[in-house]
Amino acid sequence: MSKKVNIGLVQMSCSADLDANLEKAIAGIREAAAKGAQIVCLQELFRSLYFCDVEDHHNFSLAESIPGPTTERLSEVARETNTVLIASLFEKRTAGLYHNTTAVLDADGTYLGKYRKMHIPDDPGYYEKFYFTPGDLGYKVFDTKYARIGVLICWDQWYPEPARITALMGAEILFYPTAIGWDTEETDPKIDEEQYNAWQTIQRSHAIANGVHVVSVNRVGLENGQRFWGGSFVANPHGSLLYLAPHDQEVVHVQEIDLNLTEKYRTTWPYFRDRRIDSYQPITKRYLDE
Repeated sequence: MSKKVNIGLVQMSCSADLDANLEKAIAGIREAAAKGAQIVCLQELFRSLYFCDVEDHHNFSLAESIPGPTTERLSEVARETNTVLIASLFEKRTAGLYHNTTAVLDADGTYLGKYRKMHIPDDPGYYEKFYFTPGDLGYKVFDTKYARIGVLICWDQWYPEPARITALMGAEILFYPTAIGWDTEETDPKIDEEQYNAWQTIQRSHAIANGVHVVSVNRVGLENGQRFWGGSFVANPHGSLLYLAPHDQEVVHVQEIDLNLTEKYRTTWPYFRDRRIDSYQPITKRYLDE
């Protein structure tokens, strides 16, 4: 028997108006639900512009508690639309302690918990270490009405370990809310193409290695020298693209997936069976120079 689930992706541009961004996201959720979505994923830090392009203390005022006002509002929307919601927010834990955090709300509006981003970048245009303390909740799975899901965030997507651990915890789908784009000062189109392809390829490889669907939701639009590349996608458990969003348009898309494909691919390509867990201890070291 198939276990089919409809996944909603809301790929949107953002403005400096926090309330307008929230209302746009809610409109996207409602549109996805009207198209049959059961689980809807929003992009990383959807409530604001991507503020980590600069180190500015004023940006800490964008943060909020989780649970808090946004999760309360989204809880109402989840209950109204009967959808599971994945919402990436700037979390204020206490004065001077902030996280890049994703909240998960079940289809009846219940707050199921949160995942705090574990890998924090610090690169030109992405000064996240200035704002975010690394996550301390570990990797998380959430038992929702429609599926057991794992949520990771943006920079986490470049590492195989978070995907593996979350899959080993029983996640049936891996979601990656994301905010990444091209530097508008880059003049070589090949570099832009290579960067985007690497981003997509590494996440498709997580689908293959773990035999699960992967859903990545990115933003679009021009923000302070970054041209966010959109390109949100859904990959099946063998890494094939089921859906690919454009680079330059806001999109609300609903994709049907069959969770029973995990059984098919994991028995045909038994990576979990053949893992040599007795040999992996060196992976816990920073570098094997001794």
